[in-house]
Amino acid sequence: MPVFDYDPPDRFVAGAVGQPGARTFFLQARGQGRVTTVSLEKFQVAVLADRLDELLDEVLRRSGGRAPVPAAASAELADMAPLEMPIDEEFRVGTMALAWDPETAQVIIEAQEATAEDDEEEDPLFADPDRPAPAVLRVRISPALARAFSRRALDVVAAGRPPCPLCGQPLDAEGHICVRLNGHHPGGLTA
Repeated sequence: MPVFDYDPPDRFVAGAVGQPGARTFFLQARGQGRVTTVSLEKFQVAVLADRLDELLDEVLRRSGGRAPVPAAASAELADMAPLEMPIDEEFRVGTMALAWDPETAQVIIEAQEATAEDDEEEDPLFADPDRPAPAVLRVRISPALARAFSRRALDVVAAGRPPCPLCGQPLDAEGHICVRLNGHHPGGLTA
């Protein structure tokens, strides 16, 4: 199992490539003269950002405000630069995990490679012992960098197609059949 370990990375960001509605999403870590890029779904980026903020809020709450966790992302740590090119995808992400290391006051983010078995219910007693373990991207970052990562990730997700003001579904450039209008276009039919 290859483990791409960054403790800490020089840079860790979420980004997207392509036109809204047809974007591919990535996590990218850079450090020690190497770059690791993994692809994932848009919803995975959003969930990672949300869970990261929830984890940091919980650490702050449980410490009574004494933990070195900022309440919000710092503007000085904002990374608005594009993903590093060329994008060489190492693997597609299946599962992710978050943890707080109280000894180092760092957040640990792990993204594990998707496998064919992810879609199947597999009994661990009958698992193939010769199957290689999935690859893992593991990143250890400070709480301040975690807040900055989360802010950027949410911005990347929000930069897609604008939502329909009536139903909230994404609007396509070629049109949108709104469920709130029972399949009719808001301005009626045009010739």
